[in-house]
Amino acid sequence: MDCLPNYGPAARRRSTGVSIGGRMVGADAPILVQSMTNTDTADVAATVEQVSALAVAGSEVVRITVNNAEAAAAVPVIREALDRRGINVPLVGDFHFNGHRLLAQHPACAEALAKLRINPGNVGKGARRDEQFATMIDFACRYDKPVRIGVNWGSLDQELLARLMDENSRLSRPRDAAVVMRAALVTSALESAQQAESLGLAHDRIVLSCKVSGVQDLIAVYRDLAARCDYPLHLGLTEAGMGSKGIVASTAAMAVLLQEGIGDTIRVSLTPEPGGDRTREVIVAQELLQTMGLRSFAPLVIACPGCGRTTSTVFQELANRIQGYLRAQMPVWRDHYPGVENMHVAVMGCVVNGPGESKHANIGISLPGSGETPVAPVFVDGEKTVTLKGANIAEEFQRIVDEYVRTRYGNAPDAGTAQAGAAGPQG
Repeated sequence: MDCLPNYGPAARRRSTGVSIGGRMVGADAPILVQSMTNTDTADVAATVEQVSALAVAGSEVVRITVNNAEAAAAVPVIREALDRRGINVPLVGDFHFNGHRLLAQHPACAEALAKLRINPGNVGKGARRDEQFATMIDFACRYDKPVRIGVNWGSLDQELLARLMDENSRLSRPRDAAVVMRAALVTSALESAQQAESLGLAHDRIVLSCKVSGVQDLIAVYRDLAARCDYPLHLGLTEAGMGSKGIVASTAAMAVLLQEGIGDTIRVSLTPEPGGDRTREVIVAQELLQTMGLRSFAPLVIACPGCGRTTSTVFQELANRIQGYLRAQMPVWRDHYPGVENMHVAVMGCVVNGPGESKHANIGISLPGSGETPVAPVFVDGEKTVTLKGANIAEEFQRIVDEYVRTRYGNAPDAGTAQAGAAGPQG
């Protein structure tokens, strides 16, 4: 019988490697997860706390707003505070409108950042645009900082757009306005990159992005951009939205591009609910990469959706508890147990698919589907090892997981129980 075709992700598009604060982007480096703070950067304490939380959650690069003198002055203070905590995540400064002036007034800001993000649509107009863009590139060169040239269709260079629209109108068969808009995004990114290189910024110090808020537009823009350059590309659906809408839209757009080998860093731009946890965008980005088989960040919990056979909520509560526990453990586990992020844990709710799915996982538990005092067999590496009964199934199963991690992935003493108090549901 012929082998089935390989439907896995395509080979990564070849791109130049760019170092960002010691972390490589592009070339053969793993696809990095980025995030962005929503604190007032001038509020040092709040920003340090949020950057720390994002880094602990797994963000490998964090962008912060640098929008005024107070924010620019705070950047080196934030960097020092993070270093004292042992948080070495690279910081990216997000500049608009007045970035040239802020960098000139606060050179320590440029020195403290790992990368500058410049939006060519917001640098200035006419001759001032070229001068102000050149000033920012000069600081990048002076302090040897890479630059992300980040085009956004909400702030696209209107002079460039008008030029392309005029050219389009003179064609015998003019293209649709949406096509011209997408072409303007790509042109803005590529022309700005070429300008940066002419000003002395090395080719391997440039990352590009062209963000839009429509799924099909993002796919079309990045396919075009990827075909026309070898710069590393940062993916993200801008203004993706809140909750499930933002998650679905971001996943729908980026999954297609990642499947085609396009993308070197990603961000899931979720609008948090009032008082919501900013780290959710990090977790979603990690889960997108992990479920596509591109990277592993934390053990995955496989759980059935439930049906009329699963009249008990025991398996739902257990799955939620175990998933929260595994993610809470990762800051300790990733340092002590290499490879634990590849572990699969199955928490199944009934006997139809439960035993089979549990056997396929590293560790699995199959509840019978009804009754509040179930009898649940546990499978370890495909073999049934024990049957759990009674009211303490969750605690006993968690101990089995801990023991498996210690014996399978390393011998560091007590690392698996260092955060046992964090085992409650965290969703």
